[in-house]
Amino acid sequence: MTKPDSNLDQRKITGKRKNHSKSLFVAAVLTAGSSIAIAENNVQIFGIIDTGILTQSKSTDAAGRDVGRQTQMATSGLRQSVWGFKGKENLGKDLNAFFNLESHFDTNNGNIHGTGDPDQGTVLFRRQANVGLSGSWGTLILGRQYGPALLAHIDTEPRAFKEQFSNLYAWAYGQINTHPGVMPLERARNSNNDVGIFFSNAVQYRNTVGPVAFGILYSLGGAPGDTKKNSAWALGASYSGPVTLSGSYQGVKDKVTGVTDIKHYGLGIKFPVSTVLAIKANYLEAKNYDGVTARETAKIQGASFGLDYKWHPANTATIAYYDNKDKINPLDQTHNVVLSNDYSLSKRTTLYAQMAYVDAKAGATIRTSIVAAGVPAQGEKTMLLNAGINHTF
Repeated sequence: MTKPDSNLDQRKITGKRKNHSKSLFVAAVLTAGSSIAIAENNVQIFGIIDTGILTQSKSTDAAGRDVGRQTQMATSGLRQSVWGFKGKENLGKDLNAFFNLESHFDTNNGNIHGTGDPDQGTVLFRRQANVGLSGSWGTLILGRQYGPALLAHIDTEPRAFKEQFSNLYAWAYGQINTHPGVMPLERARNSNNDVGIFFSNAVQYRNTVGPVAFGILYSLGGAPGDTKKNSAWALGASYSGPVTLSGSYQGVKDKVTGVTDIKHYGLGIKFPVSTVLAIKANYLEAKNYDGVTARETAKIQGASFGLDYKWHPANTATIAYYDNKDKINPLDQTHNVVLSNDYSLSKRTTLYAQMAYVDAKAGATIRTSIVAAGVPAQGEKTMLLNAGINHTF
């Protein structure tokens, strides 16, 4: 057996160490370069993870029969579970470029959350996929984005449009025109309008002038030979002074006929009684029309009142009342009372507990519901309790 050359082995080891040092140096340079690029462009990863347990005293099966109590894990009780990327670049001369990509998912099972409109399917960046420019002159946004109408009312809606037990769903499903018996759903529905909250193919201008913040949005219909078909426009404004006032309007046109088949109005007020107590009131009205005859098919009215009480630096309690009804279809109505408390463990983590009493008429639907999954039981009085954790990053 030949005796190993100790000098040769040492040279090999030394060479490996040098090569390893070079690799580490190159990796460090590349990493630093990436960090610098991210820092210059101010790119951020962000999100919300929210889930809890929901139990209700009554529930129904597919045939509408009461099958008793139901307890389940429910995603997004306080806020929607989302993840995304956003970035901003300073272009100089009072001009910035920015982008937003925001996806919606269900924490209980990890699935991507589908759209409110079945014919739109599953959209990866359902909530936002846009780019724009901003400066002291305002903000211009192009792409899929939040409409300005709902944004205007967040401060005046009694529960700030929380995902569970608020008028978020009366807002959303009051703006889905089903054209019953007139034409197939997939032909009639405006493909730019996702439950009156998210708009595709949209251009929006936003600005704040003194105490007034406002936005105006237009969704391009994209129909050959016609600029009206499948288009939508929305306007929202809020005034922040001694009291907060909000107002909005949205109009959505049929993608086949060009008839305005959804008109949505909103008004709201928030009155601060003290530094820890505020009164809120909000009114929403969604009118749906037949896309061919322009006959009114639904008139969803949602009146809500509430009190926010910050009874401890880490605790905020809310009590709210919701009276939702369809004036065209009088059996579609619910009366609701909600009591909740949010406990801030930190700036990023909140524990919440919320209870709702739902009195639903025999024909009540998700159009008049404050429950994310829809009316728990038609023609019944139901108690629901939801407790969970919300974490932002």
